[in-house]
Amino acid sequence: MALTYQQLLTAVPLVIRAGNVPNIVGEAGVGKSALVADIAHQMGAKLFTTVVSLSEKGDLAIPVPPLTSESFVETKQYGRLANIQFGYSETLVQIIKYAEAHPDQPIIWFLDEFNRGPQAVQSELMNLVLQRQINSLLLPTQVHIVIAENPDNTMTGFEHSDYGVAIGDAAIKDRTVRLVMATSLDDWLKWAKQKVNGNRSRINPLVISYLEEYPQRLSSQPSYDSDLVPTPRAWERVSRNLDQLEQLEKDQQKALAPDLFSGDLGVEVGVSFAEYVQVHGQEVTLTELMKGPLATFDQLSEEHQVTLLNQWIKDGPQTLTTGKTAALFIHYLKQVSADGQYALTRTIGDQPNLLTSLYRAAQNGVHAVTDLYQQLAAIATREDR
Repeated sequence: MALTYQQLLTAVPLVIRAGNVPNIVGEAGVGKSALVADIAHQMGAKLFTTVVSLSEKGDLAIPVPPLTSESFVETKQYGRLANIQFGYSETLVQIIKYAEAHPDQPIIWFLDEFNRGPQAVQSELMNLVLQRQINSLLLPTQVHIVIAENPDNTMTGFEHSDYGVAIGDAAIKDRTVRLVMATSLDDWLKWAKQKVNGNRSRINPLVISYLEEYPQRLSSQPSYDSDLVPTPRAWERVSRNLDQLEQLEKDQQKALAPDLFSGDLGVEVGVSFAEYVQVHGQEVTLTELMKGPLATFDQLSEEHQVTLLNQWIKDGPQTLTTGKTAALFIHYLKQVSADGQYALTRTIGDQPNLLTSLYRAAQNGVHAVTDLYQQLAAIATREDR
Protein backbone atom coordinates (compact mmCIF):
# COMPACT_ATOMS: atom_id res chain seq x y z
CA MET A 1 0.00 0.00 0.00
CA ALA A 2 1.28 3.46 -0.91
CA LEU A 3 0.00 6.99 -1.35
CA THR A 4 0.70 9.45 -4.13
CA TYR A 5 2.04 12.97 -3.68
CA GLN A 6 -1.43 14.50 -3.94
CA GLN A 7 -2.91 12.00 -1.49
CA LEU A 8 -0.17 12.72 1.02
CA LEU A 9 -0.92 16.45 0.82
CA THR A 10 -4.17 15.49 2.55
CA ALA A 11 -3.00 12.56 4.67
CA VAL A 12 -0.03 14.20 6.41
CA PRO A 13 -1.95 17.26 7.75
CA LEU A 14 -4.71 14.87 8.84
CA VAL A 15 -2.23 12.88 10.94
CA ILE A 16 -0.83 16.10 12.39
CA ARG A 17 -4.30 17.37 13.34
CA ALA A 18 -4.91 14.05 15.09
CA GLY A 19 -1.89 14.74 17.31
CA ASN A 20 0.28 12.02 15.77
CA VAL A 21 3.70 12.05 14.08
CA PRO A 22 3.73 11.26 10.36
CA ASN A 23 6.61 9.08 9.19
CA ILE A 24 6.94 9.42 5.40
CA VAL A 25 8.77 6.43 3.92
CA GLY A 26 9.95 6.49 0.32
CA GLU A 27 12.83 5.78 -2.03
CA ALA A 28 15.58 8.38 -2.32
CA GLY A 29 14.61 11.20 -4.67
CA VAL A 30 10.90 10.43 -4.68
CA GLY A 31 10.04 13.95 -3.46
CA LYS A 32 9.63 13.71 0.32
CA SER A 33 11.30 17.04 1.05
CA ALA A 34 9.28 18.85 -1.63
CA LEU A 35 6.12 17.28 -0.20
CA VAL A 36 6.80 18.56 3.32
CA ALA A 37 7.58 22.04 1.98
CA ASP A 38 4.23 22.08 0.16
CA ILE A 39 2.43 20.86 3.29
CA ALA A 40 4.01 23.62 5.38
CA HIS A 41 2.89 26.19 2.81
CA GLN A 42 -0.60 24.69 2.72
CA MET A 43 -0.87 24.84 6.53
CA GLY A 44 0.64 28.32 6.79
CA ALA A 45 3.38 26.79 8.95
CA LYS A 46 6.99 27.82 9.43
CA LEU A 47 9.24 24.99 8.26
CA PHE A 48 12.51 24.00 9.93
CA THR A 49 14.55 21.08 8.62
CA THR A 50 17.21 18.93 10.27
CA VAL A 51 19.02 16.33 8.17
CA VAL A 52 19.52 13.62 10.76
CA SER A 53 22.12 11.77 8.68
CA LEU A 54 24.42 14.81 9.09
CA SER A 55 24.00 15.05 12.86
CA GLU A 56 26.49 13.83 15.43
CA LYS A 57 25.98 12.35 18.87
CA GLY A 58 25.60 15.12 21.42
CA ASP A 59 24.53 17.84 19.00
CA LEU A 60 21.22 18.23 20.80
CA ALA A 61 21.92 17.44 24.41
CA ILE A 62 25.50 18.18 25.57
CA PRO A 63 25.48 21.39 27.65
CA VAL A 64 27.87 24.25 26.89
CA PRO A 65 29.18 26.69 29.51
CA PRO A 66 28.57 30.43 29.04
CA LEU A 67 30.79 31.86 26.34
CA THR A 68 33.25 34.75 26.68
CA SER A 69 34.46 37.11 23.96
CA GLU A 70 37.49 34.83 23.45
CA SER A 71 35.12 32.04 22.44
CA PHE A 72 34.18 33.74 19.17
CA VAL A 73 36.02 33.95 15.85
CA GLU A 74 35.49 37.38 14.30
CA THR A 75 35.59 38.06 10.53
CA LYS A 76 35.34 41.29 8.54
CA GLN A 77 32.85 40.14 5.92
CA TYR A 78 31.14 37.01 7.21
CA GLY A 79 30.15 37.75 10.80
CA ARG A 80 31.36 35.80 13.81
CA LEU A 81 31.37 32.14 14.78
CA ALA A 82 31.36 30.54 18.20
CA ASN A 83 34.41 28.29 18.42
CA ILE A 84 32.87 25.40 20.36
CA GLN A 85 32.74 21.67 19.73
CA PHE A 86 29.27 20.83 20.94
CA GLY A 87 26.05 22.64 21.71
CA TYR A 88 22.32 22.70 21.34
CA SER A 89 21.18 22.40 17.78
CA GLU A 90 20.98 25.83 16.22
CA THR A 91 17.77 24.69 14.56
CA LEU A 92 16.20 23.89 17.93
CA VAL A 93 17.21 27.31 19.27
CA GLN A 94 15.63 28.98 16.23
CA ILE A 95 12.43 26.97 16.67
CA ILE A 96 12.03 28.01 20.30
CA LYS A 97 12.68 31.67 19.53
CA TYR A 98 10.29 31.62 16.58
CA ALA A 99 7.57 29.98 18.67
CA GLU A 100 7.86 32.67 21.31
CA ALA A 101 7.69 35.43 18.68
CA HIS A 102 4.80 33.81 16.74
CA PRO A 103 2.70 31.92 19.32
CA ASP A 104 -0.28 31.47 16.97
CA GLN A 105 1.55 30.15 13.91
CA PRO A 106 2.07 26.39 13.46
CA ILE A 107 5.64 25.15 13.10
CA ILE A 108 6.80 21.99 11.33
CA TRP A 109 10.11 20.49 12.34
CA PHE A 110 11.09 18.11 9.55
CA LEU A 111 13.55 15.39 10.59
CA ASP A 112 14.77 14.21 7.19
CA GLU A 113 16.70 10.97 6.57
CA PHE A 114 15.85 9.95 10.13
CA ASN A 115 16.98 6.33 9.86
CA ARG A 116 20.20 7.24 8.04
CA GLY A 117 21.57 8.92 11.14
CA PRO A 118 23.73 7.00 13.62
CA GLN A 119 21.83 4.94 16.19
CA ALA A 120 23.08 7.23 18.95
CA VAL A 121 21.61 10.28 17.19
CA GLN A 122 18.29 8.52 16.71
CA SER A 123 18.26 7.70 20.40
CA GLU A 124 18.82 11.35 21.33
CA LEU A 125 15.90 12.33 19.12
CA MET A 126 13.60 9.76 20.69
CA ASN A 127 12.50 12.07 23.49
CA LEU A 128 11.73 14.78 20.96
CA VAL A 129 9.58 12.49 18.84
CA LEU A 130 7.93 10.53 21.64
CA GLN A 131 7.99 12.84 24.69
CA ARG A 132 8.54 16.21 22.93
CA GLN A 133 11.30 16.94 25.43
CA ILE A 134 15.11 17.15 25.70
CA ASN A 135 16.37 17.37 29.27
CA SER A 136 14.24 20.14 30.77
CA LEU A 137 13.33 21.72 27.43
CA LEU A 138 9.75 21.18 26.24
CA LEU A 139 8.66 21.70 22.66
CA PRO A 140 5.86 24.27 22.27
CA THR A 141 2.50 22.76 21.40
CA GLN A 142 2.48 24.55 18.04
CA VAL A 143 5.53 22.55 16.90
CA HIS A 144 4.63 19.50 14.81
CA ILE A 145 7.29 16.90 14.02
CA VAL A 146 7.35 15.15 10.66
CA ILE A 147 9.81 12.32 9.98
CA ALA A 148 11.07 11.03 6.63
CA GLU A 149 12.89 7.74 6.16
CA ASN A 150 14.29 5.60 3.38
CA PRO A 151 12.92 2.06 3.43
CA ASP A 152 14.83 -0.71 5.16
CA ASN A 153 14.47 -4.44 4.60
CA THR A 154 12.52 -4.93 7.84
CA MET A 155 9.62 -2.90 6.42
CA THR A 156 6.78 -4.74 4.75
CA GLY A 157 7.03 -4.37 0.98
CA PHE A 158 10.69 -3.33 1.09
CA GLU A 159 12.32 -6.68 1.87
CA HIS A 160 14.93 -6.19 -0.86
CA SER A 161 15.93 -2.62 0.00
CA ASP A 162 19.64 -2.06 0.51
CA TYR A 163 19.88 1.51 1.82
CA GLY A 164 22.62 2.14 4.37
CA VAL A 165 20.23 2.82 7.24
CA ALA A 166 20.30 2.23 10.98
CA ILE A 167 17.13 0.30 11.69
CA GLY A 168 14.95 2.35 13.99
CA ASP A 169 13.87 1.49 17.49
CA ALA A 170 10.58 -0.39 17.79
CA ALA A 171 9.19 2.54 19.79
CA ILE A 172 9.50 4.80 16.75
CA LYS A 173 7.50 2.36 14.64
CA ASP A 174 4.88 2.02 17.37
CA ARG A 175 4.47 5.75 18.05
CA THR A 176 4.53 7.17 14.52
CA VAL A 177 2.23 6.75 11.53
CA ARG A 178 4.05 5.23 8.56
CA LEU A 179 2.91 6.72 5.25
CA VAL A 180 4.56 5.08 2.25
CA MET A 181 5.10 7.46 -0.67
CA ALA A 182 4.87 6.19 -4.24
CA THR A 183 6.09 7.76 -7.47
CA SER A 184 3.19 9.10 -9.54
CA LEU A 185 3.89 10.66 -12.92
CA ASP A 186 0.55 12.48 -13.01
CA ASP A 187 1.13 14.00 -9.57
CA TRP A 188 4.71 14.98 -10.37
CA LEU A 189 3.73 16.58 -13.69
CA LYS A 190 0.96 18.51 -11.93
CA TRP A 191 3.58 19.83 -9.50
CA ALA A 192 6.10 20.46 -12.31
CA LYS A 193 3.63 22.57 -14.30
CA GLN A 194 2.80 24.90 -11.41
CA LYS A 195 3.71 28.50 -12.23
CA VAL A 196 6.46 30.21 -10.26
CA ASN A 197 8.11 33.58 -10.79
CA GLY A 198 5.37 34.80 -13.10
CA ASN A 199 4.56 32.48 -15.98
CA ARG A 200 7.51 30.08 -15.66
CA SER A 201 6.70 26.48 -14.70
CA ARG A 202 8.65 24.84 -11.86
CA ILE A 203 10.28 22.45 -14.32
CA ASN A 204 11.67 23.19 -17.79
CA PRO A 205 8.92 22.52 -20.39
CA LEU A 206 11.25 20.19 -22.32
CA VAL A 207 11.50 17.88 -19.30
CA ILE A 208 7.71 17.91 -18.96
CA SER A 209 7.07 17.12 -22.62
CA TYR A 210 9.72 14.35 -22.62
CA LEU A 211 8.18 12.60 -19.61
CA GLU A 212 4.70 12.95 -21.07
CA GLU A 213 6.02 11.11 -24.13
CA TYR A 214 8.09 8.56 -22.15
CA PRO A 215 6.26 8.17 -18.81
CA GLN A 216 8.24 5.08 -17.80
CA ARG A 217 11.36 7.24 -17.50
CA LEU A 218 10.28 8.79 -14.22
CA SER A 219 11.30 6.17 -11.68
CA SER A 220 12.42 5.66 -8.12
CA GLN A 221 13.47 2.03 -8.59
CA PRO A 222 17.17 1.17 -8.99
CA SER A 223 18.12 -0.40 -12.30
CA TYR A 224 20.58 -3.23 -12.83
CA ASP A 225 21.88 -1.34 -15.88
CA SER A 226 22.85 1.83 -14.03
CA ASP A 227 23.69 3.03 -10.54
CA LEU A 228 21.83 6.29 -11.32
CA VAL A 229 18.05 6.42 -11.25
CA PRO A 230 15.85 9.01 -13.08
CA THR A 231 14.00 9.97 -9.91
CA PRO A 232 11.82 13.07 -9.54
CA ARG A 233 14.70 14.76 -7.72
CA ALA A 234 17.11 13.83 -10.52
CA TRP A 235 14.77 15.32 -13.14
CA GLU A 236 14.52 18.50 -11.06
CA ARG A 237 18.33 18.83 -11.18
CA VAL A 238 18.27 18.12 -14.92
CA SER A 239 15.73 20.91 -15.36
CA ARG A 240 17.99 23.43 -13.62
CA ASN A 241 21.01 22.29 -15.63
CA LEU A 242 19.00 22.53 -18.83
CA ASP A 243 18.03 26.12 -18.01
CA GLN A 244 21.73 26.98 -17.94
CA LEU A 245 22.62 24.81 -20.94
CA GLU A 246 20.09 26.63 -23.13
CA GLN A 247 22.08 29.82 -22.68
CA LEU A 248 25.11 28.34 -24.48
CA GLU A 249 25.81 28.10 -28.21
CA LYS A 250 24.19 25.17 -30.03
CA ASP A 251 27.48 23.34 -30.62
CA GLN A 252 28.35 23.59 -26.93
CA GLN A 253 24.91 22.32 -25.98
CA LYS A 254 25.32 19.33 -28.29
CA ALA A 255 28.75 18.48 -26.89
CA LEU A 256 27.85 18.78 -23.21
CA ALA A 257 24.26 17.52 -23.02
CA PRO A 258 24.78 13.71 -23.14
CA ASP A 259 27.30 13.64 -20.28
CA LEU A 260 25.53 16.37 -18.32
CA PHE A 261 22.18 14.58 -18.32
CA SER A 262 23.68 11.11 -17.92
CA GLY A 263 25.27 12.33 -14.67
CA ASP A 264 21.80 12.53 -13.15
CA LEU A 265 19.71 10.02 -15.10
CA GLY A 266 22.07 7.24 -16.10
CA VAL A 267 23.49 6.77 -19.58
CA GLU A 268 20.46 5.28 -21.35
CA VAL A 269 17.94 7.91 -20.25
CA GLY A 270 20.48 10.74 -20.24
CA VAL A 271 21.52 10.20 -23.86
CA SER A 272 17.91 9.75 -24.92
CA PHE A 273 16.95 13.06 -23.31
CA ALA A 274 19.97 14.81 -24.85
CA GLU A 275 18.84 13.65 -28.30
CA TYR A 276 15.33 14.85 -27.53
CA VAL A 277 16.63 18.29 -26.55
CA GLN A 278 18.79 18.46 -29.66
CA VAL A 279 15.92 18.00 -32.11
CA HIS A 280 13.44 20.11 -30.16
CA GLY A 281 12.57 23.30 -31.91
CA GLN A 282 13.36 21.85 -35.29
CA GLU A 283 9.65 21.42 -35.91
CA VAL A 284 8.82 19.83 -39.24
CA THR A 285 5.61 20.69 -41.07
CA LEU A 286 3.71 18.49 -43.49
CA THR A 287 4.50 20.93 -46.29
CA GLU A 288 8.25 20.54 -45.66
CA LEU A 289 7.85 16.78 -45.50
CA MET A 290 6.14 16.63 -48.89
CA LYS A 291 8.74 18.77 -50.68
CA GLY A 292 11.26 15.97 -50.86
CA PRO A 293 13.33 13.55 -48.77
CA LEU A 294 13.92 15.21 -45.39
CA ALA A 295 17.31 14.20 -44.04
CA THR A 296 16.35 14.85 -40.39
CA PHE A 297 13.14 12.77 -40.45
CA ASP A 298 14.82 9.85 -38.69
CA GLN A 299 15.90 12.19 -35.84
CA LEU A 300 12.32 13.10 -34.98
CA SER A 301 10.61 11.32 -32.11
CA GLU A 302 8.48 8.40 -33.23
CA GLU A 303 5.37 10.19 -31.99
CA HIS A 304 6.19 13.17 -34.22
CA GLN A 305 6.91 10.91 -37.20
CA VAL A 306 3.61 9.05 -36.88
CA THR A 307 1.68 12.30 -36.30
CA LEU A 308 3.07 13.84 -39.52
CA LEU A 309 2.36 10.79 -41.65
CA ASN A 310 -1.13 10.42 -40.19
CA GLN A 311 -1.74 14.07 -41.06
CA TRP A 312 -0.57 13.36 -44.61
CA ILE A 313 -2.98 10.42 -44.93
CA LYS A 314 -5.95 12.38 -43.60
CA ASP A 315 -5.33 15.86 -45.02
CA GLY A 316 -3.53 15.16 -48.28
CA PRO A 317 -4.59 11.79 -49.70
CA GLN A 318 -4.93 13.32 -53.15
CA THR A 319 -1.16 13.91 -53.22
CA LEU A 320 -0.56 10.16 -53.05
CA THR A 321 -2.10 9.60 -56.50
CA THR A 322 1.24 10.29 -58.23
CA GLY A 323 3.99 7.74 -58.23
CA LYS A 324 6.67 10.20 -57.09
CA THR A 325 4.76 11.40 -54.04
CA ALA A 326 3.60 7.90 -53.12
CA ALA A 327 7.20 6.72 -53.25
CA LEU A 328 8.23 9.60 -50.96
CA PHE A 329 5.55 8.61 -48.47
CA ILE A 330 6.85 5.03 -48.45
CA HIS A 331 10.40 6.34 -48.00
CA TYR A 332 9.32 7.99 -44.75
CA LEU A 333 7.15 5.07 -43.70
CA LYS A 334 10.14 2.72 -43.79
CA GLN A 335 11.94 4.90 -41.20
CA VAL A 336 9.17 4.45 -38.65
CA SER A 337 9.28 1.54 -36.17
CA ALA A 338 7.34 -1.65 -36.88
CA ASP A 339 4.58 -0.65 -34.48
CA GLY A 340 4.31 2.78 -36.10
CA GLN A 341 4.17 1.24 -39.57
CA TYR A 342 1.44 -1.12 -38.47
CA ALA A 343 -0.68 1.74 -37.09
CA LEU A 344 -0.21 3.86 -40.22
CA THR A 345 -0.96 1.07 -42.72
CA ARG A 346 -4.13 0.26 -40.81
CA THR A 347 -5.17 3.90 -41.19
CA ILE A 348 -4.52 3.63 -44.94
CA GLY A 349 -6.51 0.39 -45.09
CA ASP A 350 -9.54 2.19 -43.62
CA GLN A 351 -9.70 4.53 -46.66
CA PRO A 352 -10.78 2.64 -49.85
CA ASN A 353 -10.31 5.67 -52.10
CA LEU A 354 -6.75 6.09 -50.94
CA LEU A 355 -6.10 2.40 -51.52
CA THR A 356 -7.41 2.75 -55.06
CA SER A 357 -5.13 5.72 -55.70
CA LEU A 358 -2.11 3.86 -54.40
CA TYR A 359 -3.05 0.82 -56.48
CA ARG A 360 -3.09 2.95 -59.63
CA ALA A 361 0.27 4.41 -58.69
CA ALA A 362 1.60 0.88 -58.26
CA GLN A 363 0.26 -0.09 -61.71
CA ASN A 364 2.31 2.77 -63.13
CA GLY A 365 5.45 1.01 -61.98
CA VAL A 366 6.19 2.55 -58.60
CA HIS A 367 8.00 -0.27 -56.82
CA ALA A 368 7.81 1.44 -53.40
CA VAL A 369 4.01 1.37 -53.47
CA THR A 370 4.13 -2.37 -54.04
CA ASP A 371 6.04 -2.61 -50.74
CA LEU A 372 3.17 -0.83 -49.05
CA TYR A 373 0.68 -3.27 -50.54
CA GLN A 374 2.72 -6.15 -49.19
CA GLN A 375 2.51 -4.64 -45.71
CA LEU A 376 -1.24 -4.17 -46.03
CA ALA A 377 -1.61 -7.76 -47.19
CA ALA A 378 0.42 -8.98 -44.19
CA ILE A 379 -1.85 -7.01 -41.86
CA ALA A 380 -4.97 -8.42 -43.47
CA THR A 381 -3.58 -11.96 -43.19
CA ARG A 382 -2.69 -11.41 -39.51
CA GLU A 383 -6.17 -10.12 -38.69
CA ASP A 384 -7.93 -12.97 -40.53
CA ARG A 385 -6.29 -15.57 -38.28
